[in-house]
Amino acid sequence: MKITRKHLNDAVSEQILTSQQADRLYDFLGQQPGVGPAFNLTNVLYYLGGLIAIGAMTLFMNLGWEAFGGWGIFFISLLYAGVGLLLTGRFRSMDLAIPAGICATFVVALTPLAIYGLQLALGVWPDDSVYRDYHRYIRWHWLYMEMGTLAVGVVLAWIYRYSFMIMPIAVTLWYLSMDVAAMLMTGYYDFQFRALFSMYFGLLMTLTAFWVDFRSRSTADYAFWLYIFGVLTFWGGMTAQDSSSELSRFLYFSINLLMITIGVVIVRRVFVVFGALGVCFYLGHLAWEVFEDSWFFPMALTAIGLLIIYLGVLWQKNEEPISRKARSVLPAGLRELLAARSD
Repeated sequence: MKITRKHLNDAVSEQILTSQQADRLYDFLGQQPGVGPAFNLTNVLYYLGGLIAIGAMTLFMNLGWEAFGGWGIFFISLLYAGVGLLLTGRFRSMDLAIPAGICATFVVALTPLAIYGLQLALGVWPDDSVYRDYHRYIRWHWLYMEMGTLAVGVVLAWIYRYSFMIMPIAVTLWYLSMDVAAMLMTGYYDFQFRALFSMYFGLLMTLTAFWVDFRSRSTADYAFWLYIFGVLTFWGGMTAQDSSSELSRFLYFSINLLMITIGVVIVRRVFVVFGALGVCFYLGHLAWEVFEDSWFFPMALTAIGLLIIYLGVLWQKNEEPISRKARSVLPAGLRELLAARSD
């Protein structure tokens, strides 16, 4: 839970703290850079600068760098990576966790560029594509860049343990899900296979995120980015499936409801957001196709919506005893995870 000045003032009102203790505690907490990101100008500048630097070496890379040749790109990437690691160490020694994590993430983001340059220099690059296509098109030969990025990312994340470093790892896994499917197609295009592959790959990513979340429940939120891209990959693949029957569409609707429930239970909004989108898609299908000319459907849907609101009111009144009773039957580790994420 984030401690605010109001919390401390309330503690003073309840005579838990004295006014002097509340002031000292507030000043102490405000001087702690490692407690986590907050929405203030300092952190906005940190992330804005970091994302610009990362974007320059990834999404915004232009063709001008091709003039350096393979070895030039490779060694320039190593030079940039060296600077990134030096800054990471410098900020880490100053206990500035956020800029240190951003600089370490910058090093991971440089990895595919370095591998591209090395492949180009060694003459093993398979076609006339260029690096900037890496973020735009699906190609099987991006796999070497992706596997190398995953290896470097995992090693650096293990060394430095900053949660933001999981972001390029999660993005790379997302890319990998599409490129592996393209490789398995061996030259022909099958949209349904790619969608199915993405769905199962996303499910695997999401389960991995839950495992990471469980293991890191008492430390930083290392699972955040894995959840985002895992759920994105799973939900996107599921939504792209060819639903040939109303039963399969209802199953899609039910899975999205389950996602909303899971998101509420483990306090992960990404499940709720995509689950709600899926529910809206299904209701739109019912309104525009199944019950296109029915006067009863909008009335029934309105009644259902009001019933859900009423259930929300009942839940708010009884949430604490129900949650306490439900969590009492869970394993201790899972109870700790839910308690930590609720805070």
